Amino acid sequence: MIAPLTLTGPSEPPAGGGPARQLVILLHGLGADGNDLIGLAPILGQVLPDAAFAAPDAPFPCDMAPYGYQWFSVMDRTPAILLAAARAAARLLDAFIDDQLASLGLDDSRLALVGFSQGTMMSLHVGPRRARPPACIVGFSGRLLAPELLADEIRGRPPILLVHGDADAVVPVDSLPAAVKGLEAVGLQVSAHVAPGLGHGIDETGLRLAEEFLVAAFGPA
Repeated sequence: MIAPLTLTGPSEPPAGGGPARQLVILLHGLGADGNDLIGLAPILGQVLPDAAFAAPDAPFPCDMAPYGYQWFSVMDRTPAILLAAARAAARLLDAFIDDQLASLGLDDSRLALVGFSQGTMMSLHVGPRRARPPACIVGFSGRLLAPELLADEIRGRPPILLVHGDADAVVPVDSLPAAVKGLEAVGLQVSAHVAPGLGHGIDETGLRLAEEFLVAAFGPA
C-alpha cells in the first residue's frame, strides 16, 4: 500500500465564530474515516467554542473490510511489525498536525489529541514523542503500543485521560490498566475511567469526562 503524501479529512471551525485558539485533532479507529469522529465537534464545541476541529482519514485503506481506512494493519500482530507500521503512520500524522497548527497560527500548547481505538493508539504514540507536547491526550477504547520503548523516546509529558468500556469485545478492557502502568512508569499523569456495560464505543459519561478534561487542560485562551 502506498500512503498519500498528506492526510486529509473533514474539519469544523470554532463554534463561537471567531479565530481558533485551540485545535482538537480527532483520530478514528480501524475501518472508519474522519467522518466517524467529526460528529464530536459540535458536542465538544459547546464547551470549547474557540476550538477548531480536524478529523483526518488514516493513510491506508482498511485491509479487513471493503471500506474505511486504517492507521496500520493488524493482520500481522507481531509486535515489531505493528510498531514499524505505526511509526510510518506517525510520520504522516505529525506532518498533518504541524500543518494544521501552522495554518491556525497555534503551537502545541493549544493542541489536543482525541482518539478512538486505533486512533487512541496513534495519539498515545505520537503525543509524548512530539518535540513540544500537546496540551492533553484523550483516548477511548485503545491501548499503548510498545511501552518498553517509551522511556527512551518520550519528549514531553501531556496529561492523559483514558476511557474504556468493561464490555469491550474488540480491545479488551485489560488494555486500560496496562496502558496506565506503561504511561505512569515514564512520569505521565493519567486519569482513567472504566465504563460499566459499555462495549467498543463512547458513551455520555465518557464524553462528559472528556469535555471536563479538555477544558481544564487548555485553561484560559
